[in-house]
Amino acid sequence: MRVDLFDFELPQEAIALRPVSPRDSARLLVVPPEGDFSDRTVLDLPRLLAPGDALVVNDTRVIHARLSGFRTRGESQACIEATLIERVGADRWRALVRPAKKLAVGESVRFDDALEARVVDKGEAGEILFAFPLAGAALDAAIEASGVMPLPPYIAGKRAADARDEADYQTLFAARAGAVAAPTAGLHFTARLLDALRERDVALHRVTLHVGAGTFLPVKAEDTQSHKMHAEWGALDAATAEALNATRARGGRVVAVGTTALRVLESAAREDGLLEPFAAETAIFITPGYRFRAVDALLTNFHLPRSTLFMLVCAFSGLERMQSAYAHALRSGYRFYSYGDACLLLR
Repeated sequence: MRVDLFDFELPQEAIALRPVSPRDSARLLVVPPEGDFSDRTVLDLPRLLAPGDALVVNDTRVIHARLSGFRTRGESQACIEATLIERVGADRWRALVRPAKKLAVGESVRFDDALEARVVDKGEAGEILFAFPLAGAALDAAIEASGVMPLPPYIAGKRAADARDEADYQTLFAARAGAVAAPTAGLHFTARLLDALRERDVALHRVTLHVGAGTFLPVKAEDTQSHKMHAEWGALDAATAEALNATRARGGRVVAVGTTALRVLESAAREDGLLEPFAAETAIFITPGYRFRAVDALLTNFHLPRSTLFMLVCAFSGLERMQSAYAHALRSGYRFYSYGDACLLLR
């Protein structure tokens, strides 16, 4: 499909730079398959679900993936900003670097006294492969100590990350370190919302997808067939797969909290819709025409124009339907992107 079909105008003032407080007071646009949209709040979610439904959240934890340092060449120095995007070995990470032209293969960047990296390879669009002298848990600890929270470009370009983001940009479910971007639909959940869901007899299950920065980037190709997705590591354990299969067998719905949870579930689903255990990288790219096998409803934020995530929600609810939903959201003052409001897509 033509990528320009997924473009739309977004005023800068619609981009949220901070989340609302409390998190569950964010607005929620309910998008049924047909008929009128409904303007609610996230705290209304239990009343919008039925007893026996199951929510699936992503339990990945965002690491301090944004690093600042210096490259030294003789007597000259260059400031280097790097955002880690994909771990490719115990001691190696791919990163998006600015300015990448200041680095040559074989040169090193010192981020602080405890962390440096050597340039192993250079790719396109500022992508660098770094090799670190540390590995495994030691490297993880050094990155956490040296780096900062990797806010998305549309926020980081307007303000620096600060202490508030340490809490704001992690979900209530964050447990397994490895993401370089938050699974943002999960940011809306609070303890009182979880209590209300339990009282409604809505189950909560966890999967993992270590979100990469490539997930949120606009697609630069002119046609979706020419776009290459970044692979991300995901996992669904056997007990969770069994529980979700049982939910659907009883007539309950599987509700993915975020596109990341949805991609894990769809990657783990058989053709007949049954879920099997999964632990692997996935580069699943969902565009209109895709047949969903494992997910019945989707809670998600409002996404970037021309992004793979907007393509995914258009696949889920229909291109014209989502164009109308986003137009309604903009007219009604909904807040967009990672710290913004949410929508509930029903199939």
